[in-house]
Amino acid sequence: LLDNNQPRRILSFRSYDGINVKPNPPVEVILVFDTLNLPFQEVSFTRQEIVRFLRQNRGHLAQPVSLMLLTDHGLRVQPRPSIDGNALVSVLDSIKGMVSTISPAMGSDGALQRFQLSLRQMSTIAENEAGKPGRKLLIWIGQGWPMLDSNSFTFSDKDQLHYFDSIVELSNKLREAQIAVYSVSESAPGLGAGPDRRFMYKDFLKGVQSPRQADTGNLALKVLALQSGGRILGPDNDLAGQIGVCIAEANGFYAISFDPPAAEHADEYHDLKVQLSHPGLTARTNTGYYNHP
Repeated sequence: LLDNNQPRRILSFRSYDGINVKPNPPVEVILVFDTLNLPFQEVSFTRQEIVRFLRQNRGHLAQPVSLMLLTDHGLRVQPRPSIDGNALVSVLDSIKGMVSTISPAMGSDGALQRFQLSLRQMSTIAENEAGKPGRKLLIWIGQGWPMLDSNSFTFSDKDQLHYFDSIVELSNKLREAQIAVYSVSESAPGLGAGPDRRFMYKDFLKGVQSPRQADTGNLALKVLALQSGGRILGPDNDLAGQIGVCIAEANGFYAISFDPPAAEHADEYHDLKVQLSHPGLTARTNTGYYNHP
């Protein structure tokens, strides 16, 4: 285990395979149906794919699943996790025909609203889940929110400080809640995710050490996914299959602890890596954390 490229002593190590050693409590799966950032014509198809996943195996789910719906009115949350996929389908039945009042015609103002609302609700999810024990997979269904990278946006020093604080806060909340974020999406480009822009998130994967390095791209959905130890799947139109791939990874994982080194100042960024002795294998984990004195 390397902290800022320096080896740290591993204090505890535990392996879970979901068969011989099962996590207790079971890993919870959180499905976020992001209608806020989906074009209206794609909402129906995405809903059908979620239903197809929930009805597999006659509705018997392998993991407890919580269903959340993100709209321009905020977040609608199913009261408690369930392993009854058919019951969750009935929850989805109540959201047909919803139209967002934040439309692409609103231009940069609409993009900013969707960016702020999406991140605020992601933070709310992490904050609420921090009080629950155990590991969680947060599967965000949709292309994600805008990266605000056009010439329509200019950022002052005050803006960068605000975004840095948001990066630190969200990173800490996801880690403390034991959440790994997964991004699944269909193949329709939409929302600036065309071939020339689909991989822009890769420019923002490096950890942000100071406000001067902060950018809205550091808060992109795909960036949060990889930095939390999750994955990016798609784009393809088998959304049910993508969700299944995510959940298949729920119970096979390692829990590792170490004692972090002393920090010299608040919000001191530390790069984090786990190296494996077997060639060709990669450990997906938190890629960094913010330390405090």
